Amino acid sequence: MNVIDVEIKEIENKVLKNVKMQKKILERMGSFSSSPKIINDDVLDHDVSFPDNISRQELLQFCQKQYDLYPMVKRPFRRAKSNDDMLTYSLKARKLSGVSEGCSDYISNPLSLRIFQWNVLSQSLGQFNDNFVKCPDEALEWHNRRFHMIEEIIEYCPDIICLQEVDHFNFLRYVLNTQGYTGMFFPKPDSPCIYIDGNNGPDGCAIFYRKDKYELVKKESRILEIWRVQSNQVAMLMILKVLETGKEICVVTTHLKARKGALLATLRNEQGRDLLNFLSTHCGDRPVILCGDFNAEPTEPIYSTLLNNKFNLSSAYADCKSSEEPPYTTWKIREEGEVCHTIDYVFYTKDKLEVDAVLEFPTGDEIGPDRVPSNNYPSDHFSLVCDFKLSY
Repeated sequence: MNVIDVEIKEIENKVLKNVKMQKKILERMGSFSSSPKIINDDVLDHDVSFPDNISRQELLQFCQKQYDLYPMVKRPFRRAKSNDDMLTYSLKARKLSGVSEGCSDYISNPLSLRIFQWNVLSQSLGQFNDNFVKCPDEALEWHNRRFHMIEEIIEYCPDIICLQEVDHFNFLRYVLNTQGYTGMFFPKPDSPCIYIDGNNGPDGCAIFYRKDKYELVKKESRILEIWRVQSNQVAMLMILKVLETGKEICVVTTHLKARKGALLATLRNEQGRDLLNFLSTHCGDRPVILCGDFNAEPTEPIYSTLLNNKFNLSSAYADCKSSEEPPYTTWKIREEGEVCHTIDYVFYTKDKLEVDAVLEFPTGDEIGPDRVPSNNYPSDHFSLVCDFKLSY
């Protein structure tokens, strides 16, 4: 047993033997706040109405017309295993035009799927808690952000959508339903949103999928545990059957605890182990796609934990880029300074799925000097979009 293992074991023993220490740990994980809760329902979007048969193109045009002065950041796709680092779908040539030829329609091939992963930024936290000092106030107003969020999602024609920090689920469910999606939501047990005046309910994770391509076989949710004690982080799991072939896939999303430090890294790793146990219980031998905001850079223990287990998981972006993760998945400026790092991932079962392409990240110049969120992008995290082929 090495020095790090001994230190982790000592921490574990102390926590298991000391109730006060358990509570102190959980306070750092976001539970047991002494502040009064402000319990609100998800009801702030009753002003939104669309025809049931609105097309994707019409919805995109509506979203874009809301903010003609602030066009969204557009990005190209990169094919996997290409000798040409600049090979893309058609998006690059039409970067400024809104809808790309490469994303002009949904993928009909039943053996292919496009997954969309995004921490959308909780409205309550983003506007009242996160201190984005370079972001204009109007860019954080919900009526300005919400249709940029929709545009980002439907721009890329995903089959399956995994989201974190969702605190306007009813809005997303209503609008995405017009595009043929259905979905489910699981909130954090003690969301920090419910302590903020004017909140729209707790934040949590959500998964949506195309009803014309998949059938829901099973859904599960879990409050992640650390040494058999519940934390304030959650995971969602769906087993989806491809309607045309009957093949099944297991899609999982999560959002682990933020903050830096050795102790927090250890706790995230324990959450990751519990997450793998959750997969073991429900996924069987199906191919797995595990995505989310893990709040951990590739150097943290949890990254290795997720890549070294019986599921034979691998990172889609790393596999598409010569074993390197993107340089950042979030880039923001807070009071303490500029924060630019990689903490969001799409993991997949490598022996049953094959990466075909991934969505590139914008450059620093494209993002702008004030970073994100901004008038041109509604979250402090960028979305990850991956094309897979079923190979089993």
